[in-house]
Amino acid sequence: MDTPLCTRDEIAQLVDDFYGEIRQHPNLGPIFNRHIQDWPTHLSTMVSFWSSLLLKTADFSGSPMMKHAALPELSADLFEQWLKLFQRTCEQQPNQAMGQRAWAFSQRIARSLWMGYQIQQRPDQAPVELNMP
Repeated sequence: MDTPLCTRDEIAQLVDDFYGEIRQHPNLGPIFNRHIQDWPTHLSTMVSFWSSLLLKTADFSGSPMMKHAALPELSADLFEQWLKLFQRTCEQQPNQAMGQRAWAFSQRIARSLWMGYQIQQRPDQAPVELNMP
């Protein structure tokens, strides 16, 4: 039997650390705080999301693409700031294997969300790639 990459508690710590930073961030904080009315529920959803990726659980359901595509004020720069903050948070985790795997997933997720966002918000413009940290 394979040893799990991490525990759900470690994922919860990653999520709490990251969103604690997000909420204080000068550019990202106002956007997240404006759109998230119930932080405990959002954090629980994010733990389920990351658990589905890192532990291969099946307890996440939702459509991240549609939630992000509905936001009118996003830009490549904001996605890149999100990525840099997530990278730093991952690097600070005691479980480095989990942090590295989460970081790898986050890059793919950011690219996918950013491309989908551009298609939804600017269907007549050529998409712009993210500058990955």
